[in-house]
Amino acid sequence: MTPRNLRITVLLLTMGNRPEELGRAIQSVRDQKPPDGGPAEIVVVSNGVPLSGLEDDVVRVELPENVGIPAGRNRGVEAASGDIIVFLDDDGWYGERTVLRHVHEQFVADSRLGALSFRIADPEGGPDQRRHVPRLRAGDPRRSSEVTTFLGGASAVRRVAFDEGDGLPDTFFYAHEETDLAWRILDAGYRIRYDADAVMYHPATKPTRHADFFRLNARNRVWLARRNLPWPLAFGYLGVWVAMTVLRERSPSRLRPWFAGFREGWRQDPGRRRPIRWSTAWRMTKLGRPPII
Repeated sequence: MTPRNLRITVLLLTMGNRPEELGRAIQSVRDQKPPDGGPAEIVVVSNGVPLSGLEDDVVRVELPENVGIPAGRNRGVEAASGDIIVFLDDDGWYGERTVLRHVHEQFVADSRLGALSFRIADPEGGPDQRRHVPRLRAGDPRRSSEVTTFLGGASAVRRVAFDEGDGLPDTFFYAHEETDLAWRILDAGYRIRYDADAVMYHPATKPTRHADFFRLNARNRVWLARRNLPWPLAFGYLGVWVAMTVLRERSPSRLRPWFAGFREGWRQDPGRRRPIRWSTAWRMTKLGRPPII
């Protein structure tokens, strides 16, 4: 393929409990004006449920059990043929028909662009949630900038950067898997950009809706540090997060599972350790988010 003919795959992960929303998401992909690379390939991965009711233009990947978000997305990428992998939550959708064309243009224009993080908009017209802006200064979600991580269900990743970063960490199951990949993408020399003009619509939700949020959040932070940071930075990163969690949460019902997960993170194998270079840590610092925050 020529540099101006990058193929796009849109990958959706589902547990089969939102068929109407999944149909809406797929239709919003079909409605896109095709970029130079042609119409987007659509891949749907079912996490432990049979797939039904999908049309023939959809590549289907049925997993026999729920393997979690990162492993499910990895299996979908393995089945994809695109040069750009776009991750779309099954309850999200594109309101504009030019989103994928815009994404294609960004990757064509910058060969070192490794990942693009989308702006998530409230379909009810409410304000954009600050937690969906992957930077510390999140007061203006409509301002684009270079960043050091991206949003898993509203993003696009260059396939070669995904492969160089070893994909998403299967064992994380849920939480921080995108940051693990993002740090490895940065360490490979790519850029990550938050693009306020690439918009995905998604109902307003809270991450605490997941039953294991506090435990997995803590366990995976430890794994993230153990896998990716030089030890001085790893201890600084985890110390900052312990202090922030104690000050933010305070409730014993939340702190107990968080510290249980923190202990798990030290006792269990996080997978391959590949610390980022100090030059990458300095680059992240210049972008406004040193890898201790």
